[in-house]
Amino acid sequence: MEKLKRVVKEIAYSGAHRNTSTFSTLQRSLIPILSFASSIYKLALSLRFLLYQSSLFGKHRLPVPVISVGNLTWGGNGKTPMVEYLARWLVISGISPLILTRGYAGGDEAKMLQRHLLGTSAKVGIGANRAAVASYFLEKYGCLDFNSSKCFNQKAVKQLESGKIGAVILDDGMQHLSLARDLEILMVNGVIPWGNLQLLPLGPLREPLTALSRVDVAMIHHADLVTEESLKYIELKMKEFREDLPVFFSEMAPSHFFKVESVDSSIPLTEIYRTLVLCVSAVGCANTFVRKIEKIGPHYVDRLDFNDHHIFNAKDIEMIRARLRKLQHKFGSKPIVVVTEKDYDRDPEILKKLDPFEVLVLCSQFRIMAQDGCTEDTFRKLVKHLLEVKLDKFYLSSL
Repeated sequence: MEKLKRVVKEIAYSGAHRNTSTFSTLQRSLIPILSFASSIYKLALSLRFLLYQSSLFGKHRLPVPVISVGNLTWGGNGKTPMVEYLARWLVISGISPLILTRGYAGGDEAKMLQRHLLGTSAKVGIGANRAAVASYFLEKYGCLDFNSSKCFNQKAVKQLESGKIGAVILDDGMQHLSLARDLEILMVNGVIPWGNLQLLPLGPLREPLTALSRVDVAMIHHADLVTEESLKYIELKMKEFREDLPVFFSEMAPSHFFKVESVDSSIPLTEIYRTLVLCVSAVGCANTFVRKIEKIGPHYVDRLDFNDHHIFNAKDIEMIRARLRKLQHKFGSKPIVVVTEKDYDRDPEILKKLDPFEVLVLCSQFRIMAQDGCTEDTFRKLVKHLLEVKLDKFYLSSL
């Protein structure tokens, strides 16, 4: 199954104009099946949107502002780092946020958010039925009374200590239409934005690019790994569907490592300089992880990639050990294993079974880059303004 998923992913990210004659026999045999499945998916998607637009399917409206962070493709777009960034900003602004996340597969992203936001007023609600999870938390903690749209004000700051929820952040929320939102933030992977431009499962798109018309703010992630020409292409492509779409740029900046045995340890990035490194990951875009490690300056970097959210098992550990022994025999020195925080939070214990090989976890900080007049400050001001404008309209219409 892992191999089949990789083969399908290779097709999806093959590029819009790639000649199918360059595919393997297996890939070519899968294309008709994937094309048919994509047609069915497109039909179901269109019907679903029609049902929501005609109000045959209702949308649940929460009593606090809702910020949705989503994407148009599968994995590796930076949704979770953006969710954490927004949560921290809201806390600093005096607003206790509730993050609603599905907790997909091993729940790695939810666990990472809980660990990172421990000790703050932010709360993490996990469950497929986001409205039900939100109702539970709102009933338990209460919510701020937003009888005006000025959500970033001193009144909110004074109420922060009460623990009342002041805003909801909807993780991976763009396709979760059953919950109304006040702001739609779209994350785009600058390294592999839209693949072959086809819908799932033939391509990586969860919706057609026409969905960009619903977006309030777009963020091109991993912009530091992309050429200026590519960034401009992505920006112009998005503006074909919404001409006035505000576009910002972000990166993940490596800060330090911690040992898999001690989450509180802090190891400088220079620890792997001129060493032998094996990158092991089960994330949406392993290439960006490996490229970040390569930039630190190891002597040699090898990699083992698994499908996003894959839960490591005993067979995987033995496979990793075999690769480590092979590298040690070839280079005459013991390699270091480097994993992402998502891989650590999925199952911290199983990675300890790689002993006596050292396992380090890479920690990175989400940063909004200053580019083309777009900065972190302008991003925050824009989000604040858009929220207040949309909330004004909502409260006026409800009078």
